[in-house]
Amino acid sequence: MTTRDPTDIFSEWALRNRDEGMENGHANSVDEMLNIVLPMLSTPFSAIDVGCGNGWVCRKLQSYDNCSKVVGIDGSIEMIVKAKDKGRGEFHLAKLPGWAPSQKFDLIHSMEFLYYLTNPLEMLQEFFNEWLNNKGILIAGVDHYLENTASHDWPESLNVNMTMLSEEQWKKGMIDAGFTDVETQRVGVRPGFVGTLAIFGRKP
Repeated sequence: MTTRDPTDIFSEWALRNRDEGMENGHANSVDEMLNIVLPMLSTPFSAIDVGCGNGWVCRKLQSYDNCSKVVGIDGSIEMIVKAKDKGRGEFHLAKLPGWAPSQKFDLIHSMEFLYYLTNPLEMLQEFFNEWLNNKGILIAGVDHYLENTASHDWPESLNVNMTMLSEEQWKKGMIDAGFTDVETQRVGVRPGFVGTLAIFGRKP
């Protein structure tokens, strides 16, 4: 059976308002991720949210006085429609790899996107080279990773290709891409959930 494009699934979810559940389910992890990196940024800072969904993280970032610009990108047309409907902001419909922003940013944020790529470590390299300002920071959260055994059946249950890496493989991929001060941390931990794996590092 042919696997589905994840953006088609997310468009279906947006039409069924499941994006709101995704927002609520990921809110604690994202809050912790932002609490990690925002104090590390010079101000004012620009940011891009990769896999922005309905734009909820973009709206959260816009609420910070020291955030000068926020851009969102997603491959799901229905998610982008919702993002534009829910508030002001710059949103782009595009699939990765194969698209790059017209400017570089101080912060790249991504939640539950990278493992849908065939080669997410190559995307880390592209972020480093083409998307991020010097001294900028990338933070990415993934729930589908080797140490989270509850996620291992997701590709089969959703009929979607997912790339499963270990925490150490993610960390090494960041270092190999050129990032410094690379760390990983479990965030959003709760009973029955080992946590979102947050991977972050700085471009020198």
